[in-house]
Amino acid sequence: MASMKRALISVSDKTGVVDMAQGLTALGAEILSTGGTAKALRDAGIMVTEVAAYTGSPEILDGRVKTLHPKIHGGLLGRRSIPAHVEQMKQHNIGPIDVVVVNLYPFEATIAKPNCHFDEAIENIDIGGPSMLRSAAKNHEDVLVVVDPADYQRVLEALKDNTVTRALRRELAMKVFQHTARYDSLIAGYMEKQVQSGAAKFPAILSLQYELGEILRYGENPHQQGAFYRERQSTEPSVSHGKILHGKAMSYNNYLDANAALELAKEYDEIAVAIIKHNNPCGVALGTTSVEAYVKARETDPTSAFGGVIAFNRAVDLPAAKEITSTFVEVVVAPGFSEEALAELKRKKDLRLLDVGALTKVKQEGYDFKKLVGGLIVQDRDLGTLPDVRTLSVPTVRKPTDEEYTACAFAWKVCKHVKSNAIIYAKPGQTVGIGAGQMSRVDSVKLAAMKAQLPMKGCVMASDAFFPFRDGLDAAAQAGITAVIQPGGSIRDAEVIKAADEHGLAMILTGMRHFRH
Repeated sequence: MASMKRALISVSDKTGVVDMAQGLTALGAEILSTGGTAKALRDAGIMVTEVAAYTGSPEILDGRVKTLHPKIHGGLLGRRSIPAHVEQMKQHNIGPIDVVVVNLYPFEATIAKPNCHFDEAIENIDIGGPSMLRSAAKNHEDVLVVVDPADYQRVLEALKDNTVTRALRRELAMKVFQHTARYDSLIAGYMEKQVQSGAAKFPAILSLQYELGEILRYGENPHQQGAFYRERQSTEPSVSHGKILHGKAMSYNNYLDANAALELAKEYDEIAVAIIKHNNPCGVALGTTSVEAYVKARETDPTSAFGGVIAFNRAVDLPAAKEITSTFVEVVVAPGFSEEALAELKRKKDLRLLDVGALTKVKQEGYDFKKLVGGLIVQDRDLGTLPDVRTLSVPTVRKPTDEEYTACAFAWKVCKHVKSNAIIYAKPGQTVGIGAGQMSRVDSVKLAAMKAQLPMKGCVMASDAFFPFRDGLDAAAQAGITAVIQPGGSIRDAEVIKAADEHGLAMILTGMRHFRH
């Protein structure tokens, strides 16, 4: 940039704006500004020309109109390389504006407030800001536009060194359009919710806004490229917003398994550990300590647990850390690690440690997405929970014992996180066998028994959906179970209940299924 006459600064987020304005002033720019930004700059001793004084038009309509003026947008959109533009700017006394530093009213923060009123939200929809940003970004060949405070320093350095490149201009313009697109999608989403009066409907146009977290080494397989994106407005404790404390970079599959493990561990108020392999649990357990829960979870299937991903719902302490380092583990996810545990775990140089912060209780909501070729299918997250299992229907002659009720309640939560067809054998607080992803339910029943490393006699069984035939009950009874929890709803329920009675089993019907494809 050979010369710079004028810079326009108007920001809601004032982070770094004083230093930016001082740097532009030192380069000879006249600073135009408005409202609170102008005051902040003057308070810092910076000479500022109010936009109203520059345009000759006062701010009106409670500040709704202040920068929407030909002297502003003509100065932004006029092309310096076109003689007719230059001549018209002179005719109308429009000076060029060379740098624009603008960010927008805090609409997102406003609507996130618990008691945000509709009128307050509307007044936080920025009009002049996006208009200036878009004008400057469209004419980025002549106007340097900065929307992100993180870019202030490098822009100043490029201006000082006269190294403002076309690539830099295009990158900054791209960031503007990304920013305004996200801003508009937030407004559109908010307005649609108001029109629907809070009804649980899906938007007519689904706008997804995620920011790039990192480029991954590869995707699910080495011949696929992969990347991780983060949902900025999410406040729920999650793998996506966790902090990597140690180890190799997370892979595509690591993220999938870590998310699956954490979401399962979060199901329990008691101390819980979930071990995941290929997006299915291979062991889940409760304990009085984290190390007890981990050892019990690993006992379910030690072979599959080798090289798995572990999630704790409590901070990892030294005893748990020592047990983890006794075998090969890919990732450990937890709401914190003690200093002693970190020192122990860091002995494994490649072990990934992910701290997700405190598992505070926040409202769980949002959608699940699955991409189709040419489309997307969307559903609410499966956040369905049961009331006290002791209040559910029991159609069998024998009623569950207290121990069986406890085991069934535990197993049902595991079942929700296993790929269909899902069968869980469990005793109170510990999985015994897991059958996942089979095309027939009876095969999952047999697989869970085959995978069991612990004694099956006296276990309960959980099934994610109803039994279409009695063969699943017959096979489970042969394996040694004493009770079953399942949704019911099959046309052969009577046949299945009769099988349970013949084997002396107790049965709980949930009326809710948990398919997971």
